[in-house]
Amino acid sequence: MSSALTDLAVLPTSDADPFSLENLTDPLPLHAALRDAGPVVHLSRYDAYAMARYDEVHDSLRNWQDFESSSGVGLPNFRHEKPWWTPSVLLEADPPRHDAPYRVLKDILSPRALRRLRERWAADADGIVNALVAGAGSGTVDLDAVPDLAEAFPLRVFPDEVGIPSEGRENLLPYGDHQFNALGPPGELKDRHAARAQELLAWVMAQTSRDVLSADGFGAQVWAAADRGEILPEHAPMLVRALLSAGLDTTISGIAAVLNAFALHPDQWQRLRAEPELIRVAFDEAVRWESPVQTFFRVATRDVSAGAAVVPEGHKILMFLGSANRDPRRWSTPEHPDPDAFDLTRDPSGHVGFGMGVHHCVGQHVARLEAQSLLTALLPRVERIELTGEPRRHLNNTLRMWESLPLRLHLA
Repeated sequence: MSSALTDLAVLPTSDADPFSLENLTDPLPLHAALRDAGPVVHLSRYDAYAMARYDEVHDSLRNWQDFESSSGVGLPNFRHEKPWWTPSVLLEADPPRHDAPYRVLKDILSPRALRRLRERWAADADGIVNALVAGAGSGTVDLDAVPDLAEAFPLRVFPDEVGIPSEGRENLLPYGDHQFNALGPPGELKDRHAARAQELLAWVMAQTSRDVLSADGFGAQVWAAADRGEILPEHAPMLVRALLSAGLDTTISGIAAVLNAFALHPDQWQRLRAEPELIRVAFDEAVRWESPVQTFFRVATRDVSAGAAVVPEGHKILMFLGSANRDPRRWSTPEHPDPDAFDLTRDPSGHVGFGMGVHHCVGQHVARLEAQSLLTALLPRVERIELTGEPRRHLNNTLRMWESLPLRLHLA
């Protein structure tokens, strides 16, 4: 006890609430304040520790030995309270329990394995864009990019690839919204779908059984891995459940982020039209700039040195991925002095938007291919992207999301 108190005397302290509606709406001022305060800041409201600078976030995400995920990647600490859900064998597990499930999904969702989907997803993206621009006599198309593009495309292609039935897919987005809200504190957001939480979870789990899934989808491949003894049979439905998040919630947020970025930076859209080979850079820069996944918690497995102080064993550490991705200490260079700028001449590799280390996002290649398919369909048809109204955020305790993004597409 005395050691922890001594350490708190060394650490800067903040009474800010990262989960307040104000900070979730605009987290940038809080991020800057935490970065300026020091490499580690004590969050007195939750008796947790915050890391908001790039180096500390990057290194801690890679250091699963000292900063474990198995005690929960949200505010609830599984050392002291039982979660209402079965913890994920990917996000909320560490080696060696984490290794086999991760390896199975990494193979199923590898760039090589996804290559067979390129033509089909390109055709699906063309179909969605063609339907939007059909009959645009004025040369412009007004739309809400969230339901019309960012949600429409992933919801069209990815559940089919997982192999779940069409009936009931309207449950996917509220399920994901609740799962990510549940990582935060009690309050309005956590309560949003609380009344349906068990119903949503039961529906999702029902879609993961072998007899419900199609015979040739990603889900069937997970069950085949269980048959080969590569994972435990009881882990198969949990991995299928993880698949449904890997290609939907964060991907939808990422696609909305890149469309918003181009609406705010029309010069960058022109650059991409001139150099379409920058599509992958564009999506990764949007993930860095917007950070669809804003935060994840870890728990210190021992007293861990943090500069002149110590993070006590058993305490929660909140990793601010969104803050790390705009930290001037990492992203301000003579060529690119402004980390808050969306710039396709920047090399965004090294961003922590997909995590780092053994918990690096296993669905990142799915997200990239979905975004690439949609941007490729838009590039030859759209001269310029313009905001036509005030965008609205969809607040979530973990994700940076949009509720509405009113755009006008000026057709080429």
